[in-house]
Amino acid sequence: MIFNSLPGSVMDLIYPKICPLCGNIVPFGRGMVCPGCAGRLTYACQPYCMRCGKPVEEDEQYCRDCTCRKHKYDEGRAALIYDEYMSKSIYRFKYNNKREFAVFYGKVMADVLGDKIRRWNADAIIPVPIHKSKLKKRGYNQAELIARQLSQKFKIPLKNDIVIRQSATTVQKNLGVVARQNNLKKAFKVVEDSVKLYSVLVVDDIYTTGATIDAMAECLKNAGVSKVYFAALCIGRGN
Repeated sequence: MIFNSLPGSVMDLIYPKICPLCGNIVPFGRGMVCPGCAGRLTYACQPYCMRCGKPVEEDEQYCRDCTCRKHKYDEGRAALIYDEYMSKSIYRFKYNNKREFAVFYGKVMADVLGDKIRRWNADAIIPVPIHKSKLKKRGYNQAELIARQLSQKFKIPLKNDIVIRQSATTVQKNLGVVARQNNLKKAFKVVEDSVKLYSVLVVDDIYTTGATIDAMAECLKNAGVSKVYFAALCIGRGN
């Protein structure tokens, strides 16, 4: 199509960007977020848990969850705090077909987590998969769209065919910690006979209790992966 060859600035005039936080049109030339929302992002900055990246007090190294429970993954971080703005944004991203938000999310994650991602030196990026029934209904996997952005920015191969979600699990947000873990037992499966990767970076949109990442990590490590890290767009405040 002829539109594919047009400069980005011209495309922005024809198809204005939608602010991923409020849903309004971003004025031409003002970036990816409208001026009123530019200061609404709450970054997951220090002090944070040294294992998962949740906010902690100044004198704490680990959050309560990571102190009480041994995770299967090795380390992870998130770029933003999951608040009311990001809750609405991610809802539109997942359920209102706002796939273009992935570009903004990927940029934020790259800006905030870039040093950490480079230090992890992952051999591949693996998005948390969704069940085929949900993929058919939604049309896309939101974690994969974000993972693809990170893959392009950091030149790390995207592997979306190594792990599948073999069971359609209950929505995690309605469950407690133990129920989340039980809900995800045997949810994921490595479909390649041999996973010749030393370290991988698992990407998801939201990190809460870590049950999903743990299930992914256990699955991958059982298949021979040595190190499993995660990068999430948002993380909860609970410790």
